[in-house]
Amino acid sequence: MDIHEILQHLPHRFPFLLVDRVVSCEPGVSIHAYKNVTINEPFFTGHFPHHPVMPGVLIMEALAQAAGILSFKTMGEKPDDDSVFYFVGIDGARFKKPVMPGDQLHLHVKIERQMRGIWKYKAEARVNDQVVAEADLMCAKREIV
Repeated sequence: MDIHEILQHLPHRFPFLLVDRVVSCEPGVSIHAYKNVTINEPFFTGHFPHHPVMPGVLIMEALAQAAGILSFKTMGEKPDDDSVFYFVGIDGARFKKPVMPGDQLHLHVKIERQMRGIWKYKAEARVNDQVVAEADLMCAKREIV
């Protein structure tokens, strides 16, 4: 999936869209996507000016966005104005190595289960085939009232 199709499957937009390309997606199973991390990212001006590091919370958000694409593809749906996927939990988050400008952050997400509107995923972020972050994520689709 290129950026045009990604924009059809996520409601996020600049500066908060954190998925640049989907390498592979098997609906109901897993997704492999990536984010090109550049010095032009707005968060690098403050995190940290003397040693730019991608914030861990944004790595988790990138993984959640990849999970969102996987969920929409699994359901055969696209985002609409009547509902939203919320992040509802992160368990076992671990950050093993900093992500820096120039890195390509590979996002690997697998569906563990989907029950009563709650989706649970096993997620891992890698740079150069080294795990930089991992977590169990949970998301839920909710109607906008």
